[in-house]
Amino acid sequence: MQGYNLIAVYNKECDRLLMCVRKKQPYLGLSNLVGGKIEKGEESLSAAYRELAEETSITKEDIILTRLMDFTYPFDDCYVEVYAGRLNKSVEVCGDENDLYWSTLDCNFFDAGKYAGEGNIGHILMHIEYNKDKVLKI
Repeated sequence: MQGYNLIAVYNKECDRLLMCVRKKQPYLGLSNLVGGKIEKGEESLSAAYRELAEETSITKEDIILTRLMDFTYPFDDCYVEVYAGRLNKSVEVCGDENDLYWSTLDCNFFDAGKYAGEGNIGHILMHIEYNKDKVLKI
C-alpha cells in the first residue's frame, strides 16, 4: 500500500494557510495542501519534513509538525497521513512542483470545485480548529 502525506502549514500568526495550486492530476488546477509520497522504508514524520522542505523550502527548524489523522483508501491501495503545524517565524516559501500561496482562513474549503480532496481539506481544517491548542500550540 502506497503512503502519502498532506501537511497543513499555518503562518506564525495563524491567520493564513499555505496552499498550492496543483499542476498535475489528480486535482489539476485545484488548491490543495502540500505533501507527497512516503518512500519505501521511510519513517512517516521524516517523510513529512522531507516533502515539506522539497515543496516549500520550510525546514524542521521552521515548524513543529503534529500528526493529526490518517485516511485509508483500500480500493486505491493507498493511505494519507495528515500533519499540521504553525511556523515559528516568517519564512520565504518557494518550490517548483506547484504554485504556492498563502490563503486566508475564511474560504469554503469544502468547495470541491476549488479545493482538492472532495471536502477533505474542510474536514481536516475543522479538526485542526477543534484541537488547535495541541496541534498549533496556541
